Amino acid sequence: MTAYTDLMAYQRDTEALAQISGRLGWDQETMMPRGAAEQRGEEMGAIEGVLHARRTDPRIADWLEKARPEGEVAEAQLRQIRREFDRATKIPARLATEIARVTSVAQGIWAEARAAEDIPAFLPTLERVVALRREEAAALAAGGDLYDALLDDYEPGATQASVAAIFDGMRPRLVALREAILGAERQPKPLEGHFPAATQMKLAQELASAFGYDWSRGRLDLAVHPFSNGSGNDVRITTRTVESEPFNCVYSTIHETGHAAYEQGVDAAYLLTPLGQGCSMGVHESQSRIYENQLGRSRAFTSWLYGRMGEHFGPLSAGDADAFYGAVNRVEAGFIRTEADEVHYNLHVMLRFDLERQLISGALEVKGLEEAWNGRFVQDFGQKVAKPSQGMLQDVHWSVGLFGYFPTYTLGNVYAGCLMKALRAAVPDVDEALARGDASPATRWLKDRLQRHGRLRSPRATIAAACGFEPSEGPLLDYLEAKFGEIYAL
Repeated sequence: MTAYTDLMAYQRDTEALAQISGRLGWDQETMMPRGAAEQRGEEMGAIEGVLHARRTDPRIADWLEKARPEGEVAEAQLRQIRREFDRATKIPARLATEIARVTSVAQGIWAEARAAEDIPAFLPTLERVVALRREEAAALAAGGDLYDALLDDYEPGATQASVAAIFDGMRPRLVALREAILGAERQPKPLEGHFPAATQMKLAQELASAFGYDWSRGRLDLAVHPFSNGSGNDVRITTRTVESEPFNCVYSTIHETGHAAYEQGVDAAYLLTPLGQGCSMGVHESQSRIYENQLGRSRAFTSWLYGRMGEHFGPLSAGDADAFYGAVNRVEAGFIRTEADEVHYNLHVMLRFDLERQLISGALEVKGLEEAWNGRFVQDFGQKVAKPSQGMLQDVHWSVGLFGYFPTYTLGNVYAGCLMKALRAAVPDVDEALARGDASPATRWLKDRLQRHGRLRSPRATIAAACGFEPSEGPLLDYLEAKFGEIYAL
């Protein structure tokens, strides 16, 4: 057997073990009894120890040196393995295991603190998580920028400087659009009524099917913070229900279906290899956001959704499809990122990006985070945070150590804007299909142009290859200004 064949066989087992670790995380969020949290932390630490040992096995270096790849796919496989090996060998096994253990337990502590509106109960744990991630960043950066070292794990090739440049280019137009909308004479009314949770879940299943979710390789469950988990032939999604706010369930479901469709859409030949998953969190987010927003919140699709919700729940407070479209896309300055409209969403991300950079650099200590968050929120949104669940406790990300993850949400929106521009040019009748509740022309194009390729290319190259042009924030901002200018008669 060749060195390449030996390496890929070894890697297949590592990828399979990583999937098992991910399934433990899924179970923790959906099925696990509360009393198992400490034990689950030990289990997660143990499996991470095994994975770290495999990822740093000296034989990998030998195989990489001797392997002679033939073709683009083999070269990409080796590039990914080399990248992961180089990163893993910089992190001590003790640190990798401790991060997995602490963040597993921290998730439960965060959930309890959030429910109790009790920041002091969470601070010691968050301080430990931040300290561990700083230590990891120092090991990875080898004298370079700490935050860049963490960001590279989620969006390879990106730096805080490159992200900040995009954000700086977006902020003026976003703020100007927000101010124009909030001051407009036309203001759509929100959807009101009672929407039973069980009926919402039936609709959620219908929506996931409409966007191409393969139920033979997945399932839908409830979670406090909706997420998608897995790759290949086992890709699971979650959603949540609020009986007075059905759009929470509707668009959480479509969003997570976008993530899942990406993983289900990767070429089957890449299963349990380094190429067999999404190439970055930013590209992943481009799929969830284009499914949720450009497709799911479009005038065409909401005209169909209006009819389906009427059949499920009875007459709606929105008197017609046009009023319903306005309700779906209503803009208001709320506190919660996951519930934010398309205009405000990226401003929420920018706040988190700036604060977490300060946390990792040491310019901001954990004990000062609440004050910094609340002050920045008043500055950016003109509102005072009334309770921690509206502020620094609303997101799960920092409790599980995902520093460097937040900016990928806005990068995903930027990529989605580019993809939709290219999709409309390539599939001119997409709205006719969406108006029938049929997203397949759009999702087929996305699968062919992007999803099936997995990690074959770098993130920006993946988007450029799909669109036919280099990604930038322009198409997203143009789309937002056109859409909301029409809705609000600006």
